[in-house]
Amino acid sequence: MHVENPLRKLPQVQRLLELPGAEQQCGQFGRAAVTGALREVLQGLRDRIANKGLAEVPDGDAILELCEKRLVEQSRPGLRRTINATGVVLHTNLGRAPLAAEALAAMAQVAAGYCNLEFDLASGARGSRTASLEPLLREVTGAEAALAVNNGAAAILLALSALAQGGEVIVSRGELVEIGGGFRIPDVIRQGGARLVEVGSTNKTRLADYRAAIGPDTRVLLKVHQSNFRTIGFTAETGIDELAALAREHGLLVVADLGSGLLRRTPGSLEPTLGEALAAGADLVTCSGDKLLGGPQAGLILGRKEAVDSLRGHPLLRAVRLDKLSLAALEATMMLHRDRPERVPVNRMLAQGEAGLQARAERLKALLGSGEIIATEAFAGGGSLPEERIASRALALDPAMGVEAAAKILRQATPAVVGRIAGDRLLFDMLTVAEEELVDLADALRKILP
Repeated sequence: MHVENPLRKLPQVQRLLELPGAEQQCGQFGRAAVTGALREVLQGLRDRIANKGLAEVPDGDAILELCEKRLVEQSRPGLRRTINATGVVLHTNLGRAPLAAEALAAMAQVAAGYCNLEFDLASGARGSRTASLEPLLREVTGAEAALAVNNGAAAILLALSALAQGGEVIVSRGELVEIGGGFRIPDVIRQGGARLVEVGSTNKTRLADYRAAIGPDTRVLLKVHQSNFRTIGFTAETGIDELAALAREHGLLVVADLGSGLLRRTPGSLEPTLGEALAAGADLVTCSGDKLLGGPQAGLILGRKEAVDSLRGHPLLRAVRLDKLSLAALEATMMLHRDRPERVPVNRMLAQGEAGLQARAERLKALLGSGEIIATEAFAGGGSLPEERIASRALALDPAMGVEAAAKILRQATPAVVGRIAGDRLLFDMLTVAEEELVDLADALRKILP
């Protein structure tokens, strides 16, 4: 008895394209995309038939349904809006600092057309792309001079390349940190063309250790904030003011990498502000723009004019310069720090009280009709204010399908939702959930409830 080859039952791409459903898909996604998706679907079906994993060959309409699912998935952007319910304000994996409305508007304005990025409107001559930003940075931080590049790592790399290339950089062993993505201070020093000189121990480094290490090739005394950990107990470290005095004795420079960009000291914080580091005598202070500063990805270089000016002519500056969108967002953010700091989302989140967080959790629970409100500890994150806990509130859910399966469903929702897992419960922390996100968050959470 002759058995027809099931592969022959699969329609050709051209026949599928003639179906009414395909015409609709072509109008939405484009003919080329639909054709490509149909070929991929048909190849998948052929593979399943060959492996005897397909009991029945689908008809044309069913194949078009498979094609549409593939097209919808392919059309989703890789970067998608995500509700951060982790309680970590500066979550590096979720994009760190959300931007203020003013920063978004500034970006949209310069992105929609041309702008005077490197053009002096007063003189009609070529200008500096950071000319309008630098006075703001000086005003807000108290620095004598300022420069901005495309991220915090670039800031310290440029500083060391310009000031210490061919010489030595002295760093405490307790400050040879590694942060996210394998970024290590020793590697940056080597990349900058300098030689690393380690002093002290992991828990104690005294001024005498720096003094003993200074030699004819020493160029910079580097102070690095312990961004994502804290050494406690039997410890000692040398302050910026002590390093600055020692540097002056030997004609050296002090570079302090603070990382977080803290402008105003938070209650109980052990982290120095940018202004405090400058006042203590650092020649240069570097930090990120998208951490506690609450702006876009950027790196700030602040300090004495002579030191900053030596960086302006370095060839590396062009490779690490800011683009026009980041410049617009950073300028708008610094204006807010000067005039209305409460408008910066990071400032607003970190300043929330427990009563407001409790009320927001209650509103989310009312929308869902499920869950338990619990007290939690949240964090600034992003290598900022390490181990400084923030009292918060979260809605806890116990999904019957299990926390891992539920978390996966939420990650694939629109918008995506990321909370945190605690034992067999999912927690959704209100510190990082905005009031206007509650309805979308509730809609997503209903997908994991009975």
